[in-house]
Amino acid sequence: MSAIDPIARRTGRFAPLSWRMRVAMGVLLIVAVITVLITNALLTDRFTETTRNRAELRLALYSGNLVSELRRNAIVPQLLARDPSLIGALNSAEYSQSSQRLISYVDEIGAASLMLLDRDGRTVAATDRNRLGEAHRQAAYFVDAVRTNTTVFTTIEREAGGFSFSYSRRVESQNQTVGVIVVEVDLAKFERAWAGISDAVMVTDSTGRIILATEPRWRGLTPEDALNQQPADTAIERAIQATADWTVQEPDAYLRGEAVMRIDGRIPFRGWTLTTFTTYASVREKVNAALALEIMGFALLAALAFYALSRRTALRMALFARESADLRALNDRLRREISERERVQKNLAVAEQSLAQSSKLAALGEMSAAVSHELNQPLAAMKTYLAGARLLIRRNRPEEATSAFHRIDDLIERMGAITQQLKSYARKGQDQLSDVDMADALASALSMMEPQLKSRRVKITRLLPDDPVRVLGDRMRIEQVLVNLLRNALDATKSVSDPQVEIILAAGETATLSVRDNGHGIEDLDSLFEPFYTTKQPGDGVGLGLAISSGIVNDLGGRLTARNGENGGAVFEMQLPVLNETTKAAE
Repeated sequence: MSAIDPIARRTGRFAPLSWRMRVAMGVLLIVAVITVLITNALLTDRFTETTRNRAELRLALYSGNLVSELRRNAIVPQLLARDPSLIGALNSAEYSQSSQRLISYVDEIGAASLMLLDRDGRTVAATDRNRLGEAHRQAAYFVDAVRTNTTVFTTIEREAGGFSFSYSRRVESQNQTVGVIVVEVDLAKFERAWAGISDAVMVTDSTGRIILATEPRWRGLTPEDALNQQPADTAIERAIQATADWTVQEPDAYLRGEAVMRIDGRIPFRGWTLTTFTTYASVREKVNAALALEIMGFALLAALAFYALSRRTALRMALFARESADLRALNDRLRREISERERVQKNLAVAEQSLAQSSKLAALGEMSAAVSHELNQPLAAMKTYLAGARLLIRRNRPEEATSAFHRIDDLIERMGAITQQLKSYARKGQDQLSDVDMADALASALSMMEPQLKSRRVKITRLLPDDPVRVLGDRMRIEQVLVNLLRNALDATKSVSDPQVEIILAAGETATLSVRDNGHGIEDLDSLFEPFYTTKQPGDGVGLGLAISSGIVNDLGGRLTARNGENGGAVFEMQLPVLNETTKAAE
């Protein structure tokens, strides 16, 4: 029996054990394959959608950067066209200081270059002195700017390759065209920024022509021609190394036979389109990370099974050692993929910071337009008082001239207060409110409008209650709203033969001040209080007065409304909480 026992043990005990091991390993293998296939399909769909969403976010970021840069430079020709020194240089043909003045502007503006052309299209001043004397009479940016009184945007293809983008506007003096100011926009910096990322990016105009691209040879072609002519060994091709066999969904496009995710987005500017081609590599990395964990789990189960069922066999121990080595390799690969994922997350954080910076630049552009709008009224009044003071001095009436200078001094303090308010808009709610008499504020606003009222014959009717109407607010900001409302009323009655403005102040649960005119009324009430909406001619306003006024009234706990009167004309009503014990307690 001693000789048979080992054989019995091998045939009667270990043979069934080997059979169970094979069945268990087969079942485990089938479960693992099915689980990995299902996980691969589900996670691929999920991460593909996530990658598409991030690509769309980056596309929105790139589009926002482009639009922000274009809008920031669009206001520059309008401002420089009104520069008295440039207008004087064109009138006198004295340009010795003009180039230096443009050079001082270009660093603050951030434009690529500035050029001042005379009425014959000759460059008389430029930030690049090598361009002085060049003839641009046939250039589109000169011809189009001379023909219109608005800012013109021009795209010109360079002979050396690429495109140049510029804004131009004609310079007028006494209703005569004396020259053209040209502002070149630097959009090539976005190409340089996009070249450092893993995506291929292109911008096409309304005709389908590529005007910006991360690959220089794409410029001037259509997207289809660019993809067909792209060499297989370029940087763009190396950045796109994922194919459709790794994904469940069909790819959006192919680049030289490789599957890519194509995202198209419309840029809200002249029908431009931004297109990005995103690699599927990030999807594969994330799916592989999850699959590696699953495989590692199944491998651990397999190792345990091997250890439990075959611990007496050296061969099975060797297999277990090899499985352990595979697990370690998978673990190292997982660490590398996790490190790559952390790097991608850091890049996304940098992109989010860039988007925040673009928003700040857009806010600065809007703030500069607001300052220009709010200072126009005091500057016009100061000009009138200065003219009157000079006349009084010539007539040997210094006392009355001194009174005019006092008014100018008050206007300067008011301008300082306005700029301080605009500069601290981000801290609204921290201003100290005080008791304001609405009748006194209205009188001060009418005094501010005195030069305009004297220059035109407008019938002003005031209906005020006998008792003072007091509110809790900021008198300077309330006067600012009143000046804007009165100025709009005067502008609305310019084309009326018998202009009339009626001002009614009433007190009830709220203090209501109404400004009525007999103009032509308001056509678009829905867009009236939106920033930069205006019905005035270019140069007469930027469309910020009512938007700023509405924000001021809302900050003071009231509301500003507008409607058309029954007998024609517009009616603006400013309602503010009346000052009483309840208001004081709430404050």
